Amino acid sequence: MTTGSSSTSSATADGGGSRGSGISTFRGQERALRADRLGTGGLLLSVLAATAPLMVVAGVMPTTFAVMGIEGQPLLFVLLGVVLVLFSVGYAEMSRHVHNAGAFYAYISRGLGGTAGASAALVALVAYNALQVGIYGIFGFEVSGLFSTYADLQVAWWIPALVAVLAVGALGWLKIDVNARVLGVLLIIEVALVVIFDIAAVADPAKEGLSLHAFNPDTLSGAGVGTALCFCIAAFLGFEQAPVYAEETSRPHILVPRVMFLAVGGVAVFFALSCWALTVATGPSQIVGVSQKQSAGLLFYLTDSKLGGTFTDVLHILFVTGMFAAMLSFHNVVARYAFAMGREGLLPSAFGRTTSASGAPATGSLLQTAVSAVIVIVFAIADDKPTGDPTEPVLHLFTWFGNIGALGVILLMAAASLSVIVFFARRGAASAQAWRLVTSALSGIALVVIAVYTVKDFDVLVGAGPESSLSWILPGIIGLAVLVGLVQGLLLRSRNPEAHARIGLGNEAFQLDKAATETP
Repeated sequence: MTTGSSSTSSATADGGGSRGSGISTFRGQERALRADRLGTGGLLLSVLAATAPLMVVAGVMPTTFAVMGIEGQPLLFVLLGVVLVLFSVGYAEMSRHVHNAGAFYAYISRGLGGTAGASAALVALVAYNALQVGIYGIFGFEVSGLFSTYADLQVAWWIPALVAVLAVGALGWLKIDVNARVLGVLLIIEVALVVIFDIAAVADPAKEGLSLHAFNPDTLSGAGVGTALCFCIAAFLGFEQAPVYAEETSRPHILVPRVMFLAVGGVAVFFALSCWALTVATGPSQIVGVSQKQSAGLLFYLTDSKLGGTFTDVLHILFVTGMFAAMLSFHNVVARYAFAMGREGLLPSAFGRTTSASGAPATGSLLQTAVSAVIVIVFAIADDKPTGDPTEPVLHLFTWFGNIGALGVILLMAAASLSVIVFFARRGAASAQAWRLVTSALSGIALVVIAVYTVKDFDVLVGAGPESSLSWILPGIIGLAVLVGLVQGLLLRSRNPEAHARIGLGNEAFQLDKAATETP
């Protein structure tokens, strides 16, 4: 009943009742994302691009081996895959009932209420912005290195970073199916090159042979396991984005769950095998030492010896294009969260509009582009100061923002797990959905544990000292987003309860508006 009155009120406020159904239909084109843009393949490629497989294999894996000294990292990917499959069971079932571009906050509002949803919305906006912006740092650094190596040109890292900001912003205005094609081509080539390395490593192992020692549970003992989990779970981020595109698919109740399971299962297997291939190429007993020596150059060091310089050169280039694909994927997600929030009154209404030409959430895309440009410029200015290490601003941009974003998404997944349980319990479906509620509870507990380790060891994750204020300032950004979102939700509930009741309804609320407007 509340929803109905809210919708009618909103329609009147918009002027729909006095202007007729023609305007209402036009507004429908602006306030709803275009359906039928993505099929299973396009949705899967859009989601997987965010996982940046080459960046994980070349960056995350060597860093985890080197910093945490744990040989059993491949086993961690298997364990995390199990946790995230458990999470996906309830999350995917929820996606059959809720189709909203603001996936996480829409699900959380349906289960835990509009105020919690408002908080989740701001956390999601901050987290995905941070993940996307952080990649610009390492992207600029790598492109600058390519210019220096292959063209003998010294180019400041922030120049290619800002060019990428503009390119990603321009692509964000295009139809999502065009974006999916760009992401798909880059992703397929990227994965193919990693698979070639995996085969080469298995075909020519180190002295220890095809050892499965990295999958031995005994390798996961020690104080660094919790922190290693934090490093590794960041590699999976992207699979949870499938519901964000639900409104742009023809059969969201079928395609979204299918893509989520394909994504998380495929990512877990791919990363576990690729990580194992690294241990095979060096020998399990040597992987930590070699990683500490080679750092992020480990993969390129190994391919150079096994597959030659030409292959390694191509891999360097694809490393950059893979990062570009991840930036574009996260950009699309941020734009759609901003769109959903604008449509429901959590951001100015201008954000809840799409372009008439492509159906893309243009204002949200502009916001993300502006945020990225400002942050890159700030770090570029910092780069001009004599810090003693010219790479500091670049590496800080990547590590600081990447871990802020990862913490935010982990917390959102934990809250979504609880929301799934409450949602079905309130609908009287607890018995029918019992096994899904159990998997949600198990994954929720595991995600909370990982979140606790992430906060506890944040100084290690960002490379700061244990006494550094960064260890609480950086995770505090997510905490601040939680609090500001809660305050916004409470204020909205007291000042405009009808708008508060619409949080999480998304396009469903618009359809009610349209029906109320067209009713004689």
